[in-house]
Amino acid sequence: MASRRITVLLVDNHPLVLEGLKALLDTYGHIEVVGTAVHAIAGLEEARHTLPQVVLMDINMPKMNGIDAIELFKSAVPDTRILMLSMHDNREYISASVMRGASGYILKDVPTEEIVAAIETVAAGGTYFSSGVSDALLAGRRQESDDRLTSRERDVLIRLAAGSSNRDIADALSISPATAETHRKNIKKKLGIATTAGLTRYVLENGLSATDTRPDLPSSG
Repeated sequence: MASRRITVLLVDNHPLVLEGLKALLDTYGHIEVVGTAVHAIAGLEEARHTLPQVVLMDINMPKMNGIDAIELFKSAVPDTRILMLSMHDNREYISASVMRGASGYILKDVPTEEIVAAIETVAAGGTYFSSGVSDALLAGRRQESDDRLTSRERDVLIRLAAGSSNRDIADALSISPATAETHRKNIKKKLGIATTAGLTRYVLENGLSATDTRPDLPSSG
């Protein structure tokens, strides 16, 4: 992933944050910050001109908050991936961001290396949630099981939504990566959902959590 150049647009209403982020990201040779903006409206105009692969955007901003701006970015620059960068690990914020079309959500207190990893992941078409966000995703309210899925598939689904890879799932559940991938394919087929982002939305919409898994399965803690 790090072998190709990734263009990034930064949107945050704090000039010092923008300057600091740009300076940090500029130290990575495969990442190019093509523009900065202090609010979403200016960011939209900048995105139309620069066509970045990734927009790294804050939530709390004047004129329009970052969550409301996601759909506008998706409409104006549909090939651009949106990565939210926020100080809030509030589940409602995370849920709303994913529902609007964000490909990831990371917290501002994560190390620079994790921000870079998140940019690389979403630029490559994946989804990324920092560890604090994953905890929030896994802390949803309990609801009735979806009868289309086995208890093992539900456990895998919840982990997928929290950003776990096949290897992570395999290690946590003591199964092989190939079996984890088979579960992933079966889940997508049963639910009629083609993407990991779609699976994340499903988990959020249905309020699933790690506590929904049955006693015979390992816990996610």
